[in-house]
Amino acid sequence: MSPMDEWHPSTVADWCDERRRTRWRETRLGHHWKTLRRTRLALLRVATVLAIVMVAFAQYWEHDVGPERARLALTEPALLPIAEPALPEKRDTAVVDLVGLGGLNASGTAASLPALRQLGAVWAIRYDNRGIDTEVIADLVIRAAVMSGVHDIVLTGHSMGGVIALEVAEHIHTGSDRRLVGVMLDCTPLDLNAVRPESRGLGQDMVRWMGWLPGARESRGLRVAVETYARRNNFLDRTGAPGVRMNDLGTAVEEVLRDKIYNEDVASNGLIEAQFLAIVAGGATDDLRAISRPAHGKPRPAIVFIRPHDASRDRVVDVVYTHRVLIDKVGGIDGNLLVVKARGTGHANPRQRPAEYNKVIAQQVRPFIERYQAQISRMAAAPVVRPR
Repeated sequence: MSPMDEWHPSTVADWCDERRRTRWRETRLGHHWKTLRRTRLALLRVATVLAIVMVAFAQYWEHDVGPERARLALTEPALLPIAEPALPEKRDTAVVDLVGLGGLNASGTAASLPALRQLGAVWAIRYDNRGIDTEVIADLVIRAAVMSGVHDIVLTGHSMGGVIALEVAEHIHTGSDRRLVGVMLDCTPLDLNAVRPESRGLGQDMVRWMGWLPGARESRGLRVAVETYARRNNFLDRTGAPGVRMNDLGTAVEEVLRDKIYNEDVASNGLIEAQFLAIVAGGATDDLRAISRPAHGKPRPAIVFIRPHDASRDRVVDVVYTHRVLIDKVGGIDGNLLVVKARGTGHANPRQRPAEYNKVIAQQVRPFIERYQAQISRMAAAPVVRPR
């Protein structure tokens, strides 16, 4: 007899849909509750979701935020020697390099600019990955200068590093006995208006995230997500039906992990926030004004602004805007301001275009600073004629 021959109508009755629904109602959670049943079920669901969220948050804090916070607690700023001066007579001068937004250590950038050795010994700043204290950085430079017998200091800042350099310059110029002979600004935004709108919007979004998401300043997972999203044009397919090219997505994630997570010289989320807020604060013009007048018998330093000859090649900073502000604040190009329009460069990219940068430093920046240095040395050595 086949299985079909054993079929009986009672089998259908045993497994009918109505009996199944009745049995489900009798056994589901809270079926016996008579008072506030819907409210109690809603609260139970909310409690379950909150428990899941809390467990996930505890894992996020323990395995993502905690280890990074412990590592950052051990970081501190440092002044790193890069190269000796090209000539013995330049031992009295040191050039200090400061890297821009997203960077931690200026050593690589300083090493790509051997032309700086023509001005003096070359040093590089490594920031504290927890944030920026320009007074601490200035103190590092001053103490190193005193110990090395350096009297004249030149500061070089790339992009946002120029904002930090100007604040450090004010501390050195007004609060020490060392002589600040020059400040070199490479595509530096002197205030938020100098940052192009797209980059400005990304920075403001980052600050908002840092403000409301716990652990955002230390989270490596969040950094992976944000950095990968910033590279979305590399893996999103917008031609025809929208989609994701998985191979390209994998390549983007590998790049982020290599360059932004496991790279010891990359800035932390908190340092990037501090760097961007230094621009937002808009204190660079005040610092520029402070160093544009003599202090404690020391003359004002030379100011050099390096920018692309074609301003549109800088996609981050409106260098024409900064150019105008410098002329307005420093007092014009006939005084202590030199504007260098380098050909073939983009936004503060000496490591990508070292030949172009070294050329303008050797042919334009160094002669200008040396002439200015000689001029202020003659002024300092001149006898003071007092009226009878």
